[in-house]
Amino acid sequence: MGKGKIVTVEDRIPKLKTERKRKANRRFVIYLSFFFLLILVIIYFQSPLSRIKNIHVQGSHYANQENIISTSGLTNETSFWNLNKEKVISKIEEIDQISSADIEKKFPNSITIIINEYNRVGYLNSGEKYYPILENGKVLPALKKHEVPINAPLLLNWQDKEKELQEMAYELNRVPQSIIQRISEIHLAPLESDPLRLILYMTDGFEVHSTIQDFADKITAYPAIVQELGSEQQGIIYINVGSYFKAYETEEALERESEG
Repeated sequence: MGKGKIVTVEDRIPKLKTERKRKANRRFVIYLSFFFLLILVIIYFQSPLSRIKNIHVQGSHYANQENIISTSGLTNETSFWNLNKEKVISKIEEIDQISSADIEKKFPNSITIIINEYNRVGYLNSGEKYYPILENGKVLPALKKHEVPINAPLLLNWQDKEKELQEMAYELNRVPQSIIQRISEIHLAPLESDPLRLILYMTDGFEVHSTIQDFADKITAYPAIVQELGSEQQGIIYINVGSYFKAYETEEALERESEG
């Protein structure tokens, strides 16, 4: 039977000491690294690097970007990490033109405000001023002198008709843009038999008589009616429960009636 190698305690002690020293050094490096990391974190949060440096606005077509940023309360002194997202969004959504908002963080210190605006469905005409009308019926302050109404019809004779205006705004928001572009003016012209009667003047020269109720559904028939009439015809298209056309009386016809 062979004799095994005998390791004395004296032989093992240097190895144990070396192993213990190696473990102690490893722990020291970990603790030191953690300490310096903690110092760096503290310095970062105390430095301008932890504050917002860039604020961008995305999705604004009509709403003033500077006003959006100002209303949000965000500044270059705002902490990038302690930002109360819900509170900021709530403030931004108080702006009349904005239907919804969101906040996007981009490391290390940039913020993007993403907004959705209410559609402008028309412009209320009063004198020489034009007031944008939103899809929810809200009327904004008048356009500035250098601004012009675009991509939506003018609404005339709607003063003191807030309820009717809200209904009309809802209907206009449902009308296809291709038809909206063909509407120049919308006049509220109530009758005793139809207090919601509308008179529309189209860009292609036709006049349309309709009503606010279910206007979006009724006006969809307009392109087909015009195509059937042809460009040479001019007159009034009545679109309500049914639809029919009445040509304008010509000067010759009026003269014949007067002679007769």
